[in-house]
Amino acid sequence: MRPEAQAGHLPVSQSPAVHLPVLYTQVLEGLRVIENGCYLDGTFGRGGHARGVLQQLGPHGRLLVMDKDPDAIAVAERDFAPDPRVSVFRGSFAQLLQWDATAGGLDGVLFDLGVSSPQLDVAARGFSFGKDGPLDMRMDPDSGESAAQWINRVEDREIADVLWTYGEERQSRRIARAIVARREKQPFTRTAELAELIASVMPRGKDKIHPATRSFQAIRIHINRELADLEAGLDAAVERLKPGGRLAVISFHSLEDRIVKQYMNRLAKAPPANRRLPEAHVFVPTLDLVGGAIKATDEELAANPRARSAVLRVASKRGDAA
Repeated sequence: MRPEAQAGHLPVSQSPAVHLPVLYTQVLEGLRVIENGCYLDGTFGRGGHARGVLQQLGPHGRLLVMDKDPDAIAVAERDFAPDPRVSVFRGSFAQLLQWDATAGGLDGVLFDLGVSSPQLDVAARGFSFGKDGPLDMRMDPDSGESAAQWINRVEDREIADVLWTYGEERQSRRIARAIVARREKQPFTRTAELAELIASVMPRGKDKIHPATRSFQAIRIHINRELADLEAGLDAAVERLKPGGRLAVISFHSLEDRIVKQYMNRLAKAPPANRRLPEAHVFVPTLDLVGGAIKATDEELAANPRARSAVLRVASKRGDAA
């Protein structure tokens, strides 16, 4: 049994309104927290997973938390930073090698990918087609181009490519042409404007999801460079993991999960042999897979429908890995 937070530490604020994040129990089991280990939560959000890790750390354990979102960092500074075991860094997990606090090595790393519930629930952040707000979608609102700036600037071919590549939207070209035609009369500024336009040009189908779901997902992924950051973050995490350290990644759609699965498999499993070619070098695995795809239980889905698409994958760094 893992120890609870030690007496004498400043308590992490525990509001009764805070709900458990997706796959909470499975994440903590996957990370296998050791009492005096050092753990990185690369996507702090509102600290649900981080709180669970901290409760299992002893007096000499460390928790490093990162997030691009200034609102998330404000929560981390207020509720977690007073604990001397916690350090906070504003930035993408793709930058974790630039944070000196990680240089001593990590016993576990968690990435909870995609948009967080608070980001979806606050209309002003511009992530949700269900709540009208400024068409922004940036996880870091102080950096880069907003969704409105991008969608009002680029050609229809680029819009269609993004919708197809990141949203697997079959009507990408039709939607892109409609966006360009509409913005010539009036540029897009609000989420509802874009959602209504997409809905108006989509054929009536049997989909249970909103017609704008895939397009909003695709634009958000593009604006935030989410897949490029994921690939860089996975490399950085494995570099910083100590032998025996655990990497746990929660994905919410197939593109993310495919990248995570292929990455872990590439470092854990030898590629298929080609008998016609000489073996260039002996494959030495860096990771061991810890189980397969882990999904929410029926009980969790009943309590939190947003967990339905969540997939957790866990790997452990080899003891003899460089």
